[in-house]
Amino acid sequence: MSKSAIVALLLLFASCNEENVLDLEPYNQISEDAAFSTPGLIELSVTGMYNAAQRGDYGGNGRGYPFGAAFVQQGDNRGEDVVNVATFYQLTYTATYDQTTANNVYYWSDTYRLINRANIILDGVSTAVENGVIDAELGDEYSGEAYFMRAISHLELMFHFARPYDDTPDAGHLGVPYRDVAFTTEANIADGLMQGRNTVAENYTRILEDLDMAESLLPTRDERGGTAGLIRATQEAAIAFKVRAYLHMNDWDMVLQEGERLMGVYSLTETPGVPFESGYSNSESIFSIENTANNNPGVNAALASQYNRRGLVVVSPIIWRDSYWLEDDLRREEGSLISTRSGVKYTLKYKDDVTYTDPSPVIRFAETVLSMAEASARLGQTDDAIEYLNMVRDRALANPATQSYTASDFANTDALVEAIIAERRIEFLMEGRRWPDIHRLQNDQYIDYDGIPQKYANSVPNAEEYELGTPFEGPYGVQAVPYSDYRFLWPIPQQEVNNNPTLAEQQNPGW
Repeated sequence: MSKSAIVALLLLFASCNEENVLDLEPYNQISEDAAFSTPGLIELSVTGMYNAAQRGDYGGNGRGYPFGAAFVQQGDNRGEDVVNVATFYQLTYTATYDQTTANNVYYWSDTYRLINRANIILDGVSTAVENGVIDAELGDEYSGEAYFMRAISHLELMFHFARPYDDTPDAGHLGVPYRDVAFTTEANIADGLMQGRNTVAENYTRILEDLDMAESLLPTRDERGGTAGLIRATQEAAIAFKVRAYLHMNDWDMVLQEGERLMGVYSLTETPGVPFESGYSNSESIFSIENTANNNPGVNAALASQYNRRGLVVVSPIIWRDSYWLEDDLRREEGSLISTRSGVKYTLKYKDDVTYTDPSPVIRFAETVLSMAEASARLGQTDDAIEYLNMVRDRALANPATQSYTASDFANTDALVEAIIAERRIEFLMEGRRWPDIHRLQNDQYIDYDGIPQKYANSVPNAEEYELGTPFEGPYGVQAVPYSDYRFLWPIPQQEVNNNPTLAEQQNPGW
């Protein structure tokens, strides 16, 4: 992290927008010591952490790093199931980024800025409890939120800057720096300017430790109540992220163990469009980032702007014509989840294209269920795997009685796992989940991936290329990038390696 960036981190409460996330009062330039001096200011400090997760920074403008919009847009555009039609994500889409590419640089710096806010809150809340400013119960809740945000931020960085868990037998290859110290003193800043990368194994250990701690301190969804149970961290959100982490570790037993704990707490909505029609109130959304009319990532980042109103990213013919996606599937329904303009397919998951109030869907119960389906299949529990798979898929089928999967549909485990991954592509289309799956499946026993897949050209697709009936077989305008290629990973930003000699020596190979 550059020296100027670390100094900027000390201004924990600077540059907030007119309205903060969670509808709390605005604040600006509150000193670090004062911020933890009253219960009200402490609450605003925690709100600032969510604000940092939602808005990010791009030359002073909100751009949704990391969880307000950027994780969706970057996660989609690194994969092949969307088409970037303009220049906004062209460098991401075509893998022509470098150490100075703004979207990637801010992805790193804003995520670590969020991590630093979490670390400052952990220190400040601890002191506030010791001084009797707030009671221990409230202090635990705030600390749980900070542990949660620190964990999921490091996990997100791992998908782009480090190779997957099983790249080496012991996951001893380089991950990202796991930062658990607040940069609030000169000594801490000096240490931060020298900190190197942890191993991937160490990263996942720390992520799971933080999620366990978060779960032990946070209230449940029901204790939060109402909308807060979806847009504030909860015990269940920590559990859901443990499922995600274990999935990326290939720890199938733990995926099932943790996932089972959410069964009966959440339920899939009756139809696949409900989580997007009622984004702040539904039975399926586990954790989302709030956006309001006065505080959102803005016209250059908000999901309903980029994906809907401006149409800068569209559904790719590659996934639209995939044979696993039945022609009468409700997830193709015009006016619900899809909008067709001049024959081109756009997503309607993000509906408010005027004031951009759609929540950013960070994690849904459908993901947990499909992760359990995959874990069951890999453990040889075929009946359970099919049951979990059908839970998600059947609600989108025109006639589940005849279209639902049965054991006879799968010749072997390869076929079953392939169907589950295909279902993830369909279900989470334009929710940012495609790249994390491509990332984790590179060395897989059943899924034959080699790097970044080939894609449709960076341009508006032709209407006729959406015609159903046969799989899309080209032409492809963006060539595949092999797993062995250095471009599979993003480089550590130049501003980081210029100021941190340790990271300079640990730059991703080839950059």
